[in-house]
Amino acid sequence: MTAFWYRVLEGGAGLLGTWFLSLNARLIALAYFLFSPLRKESIRFYRLLYPHHTRAQHWYASFRQYQHFTTIHTDRFLARRGKGDGITFSSEGLIQLEPFLNRQGALLLMSHLGNWEMAAGLLGRQFKNLRLLLFMGAKQKEGVEAAQKEVLRQGGVRILSMEAKDENPMLAIEGIRFLQGGGVVSMPGDILLRPEQKHLEVSFLGGIAKIPAAPFVMAMLAQAPIFVFFAFRTGSGRYHFSLSPPLHLPPNPARSKRDAVLQRAAQQYADLLEQALRQHPFAWFHFRRFVHAAPGSLDERRAGSKAGLHPWHP
Repeated sequence: MTAFWYRVLEGGAGLLGTWFLSLNARLIALAYFLFSPLRKESIRFYRLLYPHHTRAQHWYASFRQYQHFTTIHTDRFLARRGKGDGITFSSEGLIQLEPFLNRQGALLLMSHLGNWEMAAGLLGRQFKNLRLLLFMGAKQKEGVEAAQKEVLRQGGVRILSMEAKDENPMLAIEGIRFLQGGGVVSMPGDILLRPEQKHLEVSFLGGIAKIPAAPFVMAMLAQAPIFVFFAFRTGSGRYHFSLSPPLHLPPNPARSKRDAVLQRAAQQYADLLEQALRQHPFAWFHFRRFVHAAPGSLDERRAGSKAGLHPWHP
């Protein structure tokens, strides 16, 4: 959907009510479900998640995924119309982040599970002294995502766009400096911008998932803890945020242990992601292939790469 038509729908919702935007978003999602080639990948994903369910149940799960995705747009409208007061949230574990603000810094791993956009926009309500740097894909500069980014900027969130065709090391350096200055960097942990992008393979739903290595390397170099962050919708205009215990990567591990340390951190993230997915299966908004071939020896790698991480204790 282009930014123009999205503005038309938002204008209609402003005159007629949120139901107008919600209805049209659901109709558009239905059209995508019926005609988009990505539906095949969605159904494949739910076959992996529910291997003992019937084909009809897999189709129904995919349909619910597409419909659930529409809540992002309606809640974005509520947030903009209420100037931040249209959305409420509860939280679990967020207090763990406070000791690192403006001191050591922290890296938040967000996912395409739940509504990371709403979380980024509302975190400042929980922490008045929060300085947040959000890494986003460059394609999100266009269409509806352009309006999304502008709302986040107005809320005090700094945004860096990652180009899919251009590997820019200065972005990583800027992120590391931001962490070292006590800021919070938020990065997606479940999507690769380029097939050749440096990644780590993890066990996920009985297969292999490839996740970017950059967040883990950046946290290691900056000596900042990693938090896995989820934001799930609990009702109209209501969310629940959860933050995992922090992961600390050891400073300057020996070259022979470095890959094992990164692998272990990546697998811990994947385990938390899978656990959250099973609790919120229709909030998965990753519509392209995420799980690949059978894991093979990944289980052995998973068991053998335990060294190097420990939870933070106050």
